[in-house]
Amino acid sequence: MTLKSSRPLALVTGGMRRLGAAIAAQLAEAGYDLALSSHSDGPPEPALALALETPGTNWQHFAADLSDPAQTDGLIRTVCDHFGRAPDLLINNAAMFGQDDWAAMDTNSLTTHFQLNLFSPILLSNALVAAAGDGEQPAIVHILDQRIQNPNGDQLSYTLSKQALAQSVRTLAIAYGARARVNGVAPGLVIPTDDYDAAQMERLAQAMPLGRLPDPTNVAQAVLYLAKARDVTGQILFVDGGANLKSFARDFMHL
Repeated sequence: MTLKSSRPLALVTGGMRRLGAAIAAQLAEAGYDLALSSHSDGPPEPALALALETPGTNWQHFAADLSDPAQTDGLIRTVCDHFGRAPDLLINNAAMFGQDDWAAMDTNSLTTHFQLNLFSPILLSNALVAAAGDGEQPAIVHILDQRIQNPNGDQLSYTLSKQALAQSVRTLAIAYGARARVNGVAPGLVIPTDDYDAAQMERLAQAMPLGRLPDPTNVAQAVLYLAKARDVTGQILFVDGGANLKSFARDFMHL
């Protein structure tokens, strides 16, 4: 167990790479100690590793397969045991992103997506609220997706699971009341995969109402705002270049 710190503590699931790493880096620079979970062991991405060198930052990696209910159930307790306290902030970022459409969707695709993208965040949120001390009010931020506003038929199991998680923001905010604040951030296309080429990225940027795609740093800043906004609960911030204001016929990778 580490020595108890006066710095706030954040747990970021999927926090070692991609968007999770950008969020974790922003939190480190803002003065948070960090519990970073990921599916397997491995070093943090270089930019995150640099941010973790911020003086005074205490951090620990926790390998946890959040598609396994048993590992989900134990994560908050393991973090509490290591740091000697419950997290002040939970970022439910870990997710899976399958490619099924309605014809390919089946019980297995729905079950696996909902377990990781919906059940795990809700159960982690419950465990955090139960672990918080009297008078504490942890902040919970679900990482969603701009498509919850104007869905298309691609990645259907993923989309349905994110829509359900988005609906949980208001419901959990009401259920927890003063015990916790619950909010969401819905990013657009922030970190492209190898499926995209430079010309396509330029076309997509011009298709956004703001004429640009969002930067992961801006998504992380929205998370940090909600972490500190003590009078805000039950809200969803879209950080997507305005993508949620338009309806796209297909997922971005197909445009």
